Amino acid sequence: MSRKSADIPDPTAIGTVSSPPFARLPDPASLFLIRSARLRRLAQTSSLAPYLRFLAEVAQAQHDIQTDLPRPEGPDAKMIARAREFEMPPVDRSRIEGDEVVSTIFDRLFATAAAIEKPVAATKALLRVTAADRTERLAMAQSVFSNTLPADAIAEHIFVWAALQVHFTRLASVLDAAVLAPVADGICPVCGGLPVSTVVVGWPGSHGARFCSCSLCGALWHYVRIKCVLCGSTKGIGYQEVDGQGGAIKAETCDECHGWSKILYQNKEPDADPIADDVASLGLDLLMRQGPYHRGGFSPLLAGF
Repeated sequence: MSRKSADIPDPTAIGTVSSPPFARLPDPASLFLIRSARLRRLAQTSSLAPYLRFLAEVAQAQHDIQTDLPRPEGPDAKMIARAREFEMPPVDRSRIEGDEVVSTIFDRLFATAAAIEKPVAATKALLRVTAADRTERLAMAQSVFSNTLPADAIAEHIFVWAALQVHFTRLASVLDAAVLAPVADGICPVCGGLPVSTVVVGWPGSHGARFCSCSLCGALWHYVRIKCVLCGSTKGIGYQEVDGQGGAIKAETCDECHGWSKILYQNKEPDADPIADDVASLGLDLLMRQGPYHRGGFSPLLAGF
């Protein structure tokens, strides 16, 4: 069952927000390790335990393969200035075609993932993507960038997405958050990716503020509450949740575009992770499919459900 309310969520929390930063950049040295631990904890009480444990191992692999990788080269001052002038993200995704580090990340992740316990279908998908040449892998990367995974090759593309996450998280980490500026509603100001979910944080000085979480580079950017992440409307915003879940995860619905996005309340569940908890809350997605709203953003790990 669900509950929908037109009330402003947590108005007292909104009042405590002082001056949240526009963006918070990821730390690739800890991001995947923390996510792996969160996935393992969630698996202890979830009906999705096998999948969550598999994803925990993938996140661990994302962490492990970074050893000895060269420091990423972010955009120079001219590229950043041009991006700000034209309201574009400073990280150009097309540059992966000439970046040899991307190939190294692909090779390392696929080799490490081979040792992870997984279903037969996932094993076969990994063998196919491992055998793919550079051109084929780049073509799969373009599918990830388009936020659509082919129905007949979802598993292959998830492995590619996991490798791309490592690369773009590292690129995002060397930027200066102070140079970032808004691009468009629901678009990452670092790499142009779509959000996997949004989080209401409990950080000192930002308690109750909401941030979108990029599905590709892991950057967080501030986005005001009671506003549709998908179309920017402030009209007809509502909230639904699975009964008995304590209000830590909700679906924010919009009657203007008829879309919805997932919102996690880290101020209630501090360990919540934008990707791990998105997967673990599959029940909310299944509930929302019964209604008139379509999910926006990009949630690749739920693409096969």
